[in-house]
Amino acid sequence: MSQHSHSSSQAGSHQAIPHHADSYQLEVSRWTAGRNVLVFAALLGILGCVAGYFTNPARLFQSYMVAFAYTTFIGLGAFFFVMVQFLTGSAWSVTMRRIMENIMITLPVGLILFIPVVLGLSEIYPWTNPQLMNSDAVLRGKAGYLSQYAFVLRTVVYFLLWSLWAGSIYRQSTKQDTERSIKQMHIASKWSAPGLFLAVAIGTMASYDWLMSLEPKWFSTIFGLVMLTGGALSFFSVVTLVCLGFRRAGILKNSITQEHYHDLGKWLLALTAFYTYVAFSQYMLIWYANLPEETIWYRHRMEGSWLPISLAMPFLRFLIPFFVLLCRPAKRSLKVIGFIAVWSLIVEYIDLYWIVMPTYYKTGPEPHWLDLATLVTTVSVCGLVFWSRFRKHKMVPVGDLRFEQSLHFENA
Repeated sequence: MSQHSHSSSQAGSHQAIPHHADSYQLEVSRWTAGRNVLVFAALLGILGCVAGYFTNPARLFQSYMVAFAYTTFIGLGAFFFVMVQFLTGSAWSVTMRRIMENIMITLPVGLILFIPVVLGLSEIYPWTNPQLMNSDAVLRGKAGYLSQYAFVLRTVVYFLLWSLWAGSIYRQSTKQDTERSIKQMHIASKWSAPGLFLAVAIGTMASYDWLMSLEPKWFSTIFGLVMLTGGALSFFSVVTLVCLGFRRAGILKNSITQEHYHDLGKWLLALTAFYTYVAFSQYMLIWYANLPEETIWYRHRMEGSWLPISLAMPFLRFLIPFFVLLCRPAKRSLKVIGFIAVWSLIVEYIDLYWIVMPTYYKTGPEPHWLDLATLVTTVSVCGLVFWSRFRKHKMVPVGDLRFEQSLHFENA
């Protein structure tokens, strides 16, 4: 009898302790340490950019264009997938969604990060040269669109719309932490439906403005989708690394389980394959049509030492990450998906570098310390915005009605 009572007491004690006993509020000391690191990195990067402005302003703005695009498209990837989760009623990702939302909310700071692009328009974009525009009939036809005033105005509108939508969705998510009502889910879903259009349509236009217009006579109707997919892959890579970093620090280690990491591995694999599909489609259509105004873009990337990078991209972008992640055990291995996440972020930067820099350096890449300084600046500034949200809000959307379901999620 006493043994039975003892067993019952043990069972009751065991049930009283939840298996996901994580703290959902980041400790002040840890938050402060993270903030200090990011502030230090931002100051170093900004000082480097200031030094570059006085020593080599042209190279500063050219390098900055790569860094600006890199961080902005990651924010757009977050914006898109947060809205997809609200529209689909996704449960598996709820415990990670606040991390995704905090990445999404870095989008508004992109308007501030755009200021150096405005200051360096003449160093970045060839179409700002009136003589070039007047000397070519094709460029004269695009003069109304490719004007500095219209370019800046469009980008301001892009960021204002993204900021309005992202901020509205974020407020509903954080409000639900205390309200614990389905009302916030419905409101966020209503914002998300038109928001997907804003993410894709305006993201495509931004790709045309910021990157495709670097070579103003060239055009590709699928270019925007290629850029957005690259940003989405980088976004999931960042989410994976943040989750792994938290796990290593003992944060959310019971709430973000191996099952969640398995799904992150699936997304890394799926987006790797989809990026390859759209990038190859762009190449194949241009190769098949064989129009000089289209093929010239690839010809510029096959000159000099750009050629080895062009030949390496199918291996770096597709073959290596795809076959590494293809089997189930790899997607369930934290080391493997962490490696692929780092790999994907590095390759995404190389890809953007390969898109931007042949505009200025025809015979091959010319690495410069400003490449690193500008990247550190944009990443650390966005990192500060991301990290600051953990000071005020919970690390997970505890009020979401699917939160418990996400904690117990298992892959088929």
